[in-house]
Amino acid sequence: MKRREFIGLLGGVAAWPLAARAQQAIPVIGFMSARAPETDMHLIAAFREGLREQGFVEGKNFAIEFRWARGDYERLPALAAELVALRVAVLAAVGGDSSAAAAKQATSTIPVVFGVGGDPTKSGLVDSFSHPGGNLTGYTLLTSQMETKRVGLLHELVPGVGVFGALVNPNFERTSRQLEQIEEATRKLGLQVYFANARDDVELDEACASLVRHRVGAFMVSADPYFDTRRDKIVTFAAQARLPAIYQFREFALAGGLISYGPNITEMYKHGGAYAGRILRGAKPADLPVVQPTKFLLVINQKTATTLNLAIPNSMQLLADEVIE
Repeated sequence: MKRREFIGLLGGVAAWPLAARAQQAIPVIGFMSARAPETDMHLIAAFREGLREQGFVEGKNFAIEFRWARGDYERLPALAAELVALRVAVLAAVGGDSSAAAAKQATSTIPVVFGVGGDPTKSGLVDSFSHPGGNLTGYTLLTSQMETKRVGLLHELVPGVGVFGALVNPNFERTSRQLEQIEEATRKLGLQVYFANARDDVELDEACASLVRHRVGAFMVSADPYFDTRRDKIVTFAAQARLPAIYQFREFALAGGLISYGPNITEMYKHGGAYAGRILRGAKPADLPVVQPTKFLLVINQKTATTLNLAIPNSMQLLADEVIE
C-alpha cells in the first residue's frame, strides 16, 4: 500500500468520497494545516478527542476534510479556498500563523478555529483574547515568543559554547521577531550567533552543512511549522554532527533531540477540537475566548545527553517536567 493511501485510511472518514458524505447530511469540518500528516497523527487524535467530548463522533454526526501544506506556506491560500468552496461548517486552520491568515483571507462567514504560535491580536486575527470578534477564535501556543528562554536553557546546558547557531525560516511570518529575540539573548550572554536560513529541503541541507562549517558549538531550531515537518531529518543531523540542540516541542525530544521547551501541543489541539464541537452546537467564535497555554514543558533526553558526553546540571534536572532515559 502506498504511503499516501495509508495516511488516507488513518484519516478515517476523510478518505470517504465527498458525495457519499453529503448524502448523509452531516456537517463537514475543514481541517487545513501548514504541517504534515506523517508527523501529526497524534494531534489529529487529540482534535478528535476534543470533538468527542462535545458529543461528536466522526462518521456518525460529523466528517472531516483534510488539507496539508507540508511546510510549503505558499500552498495555504489555495487549500483554504478549496475548503471554503466545499462549504464546510467549520474551518480548522492550524499549524501556525500562516494557516490562520489564509483562512481569514478566504472567508468572513464560515467559523474558523485557528491554532497559531504567536499573538493573534498583533497579527490582526482577533480583536482581543477575551472577545475575539468576527468569525475567528482558537488557541495560541505562544511558542514563537519563547526563543529567549530556549537560548538561555541551551546556554545553561553547554555554557562553554562560543558560537551559537540558530536554524530559521525566512518564509515564516514570525521570523523577524524571532531574530530579534535570539540576537538580544545571545548578546546579553556574550555569545556570537550564526543564523542558518532554510525555507525548503534544498536549503535545509545547506543550512545544516553551514552550521558545521561555521563551527557552532550548539544550535537551536526556531519555532516554525516547516521544521516540525522535518523533525526526524533535523534530529538525525544533530546526532551525526554531535551538536547539542534545543527544540520547541516534546516530540523532538522523543525523536532523539537533546532538549525541548514549549507548550503541550497535544493538549492545545484537543482544545481546538472542543471549540469546533461547540461551534457545531451553535456557539459563535466571537464569544469563545482565545485559549492560551498555562504550562510550558521542559523535556530532556538523557540518552542523547550521554551520547554527547554532556552532564545535565542538577538544577535543570529538577526543573525538567520529563527526563527521557
